[in-house]
Amino acid sequence: MLFSEHNFHDRQERVGSIEVICGSMFSGKTEELIRRLKRATFAKLPVEIFKPAIDIRYGEKEVVSHDSNAIPSTPVSHSSAILLLNADTKVVGIDEAQFFDEELPAVCNTLANRGIRVIVAGLDMDFQGKPFGPIPHLMAMAEHVSKVHAVCVQCGAPATYSYRLADNEARVLIGEKESYEPRCRRCYFDLPKKPSA
Repeated sequence: MLFSEHNFHDRQERVGSIEVICGSMFSGKTEELIRRLKRATFAKLPVEIFKPAIDIRYGEKEVVSHDSNAIPSTPVSHSSAILLLNADTKVVGIDEAQFFDEELPAVCNTLANRGIRVIVAGLDMDFQGKPFGPIPHLMAMAEHVSKVHAVCVQCGAPATYSYRLADNEARVLIGEKESYEPRCRRCYFDLPKKPSA
């Protein structure tokens, strides 16, 4: 079959992709995810949004940023449930991806191979500064990776670490400003304790 510009554009429309938005707590990951999904909605593309069922901080059926922007979502207990989306879906958003199981990268790959644009947001490191859940694997597979930064509450520098304030050593601790603060590398390692008020 001869190559034509028409054939090329038909192929391009069916090509999916994986985008990862990652960073520390309070860096604007969910805000950026919502922004991209709303743009897809404005373009009249069928969109579906998923989040882990354990994240009920702002409600069970919404993805909500720290700035209170919200978008409806479907809570799921296992990443394989994401594959049960509507057949006409063109864009899939996944928030708090670090809390999903290790099958999430394979699920995202399957969706992208179906021609779906997959946008994933999550923490790239846990409170100990270690790679978190399926995010590193997703970053390696993704066509596009955006690392966003918070502001260090100690010195004002760009923050990439999520420092845990709560006295809890569990790897997964869902919380907000009462449990975490963003810190830069220097303040994360050199100021291990929050100064007392």
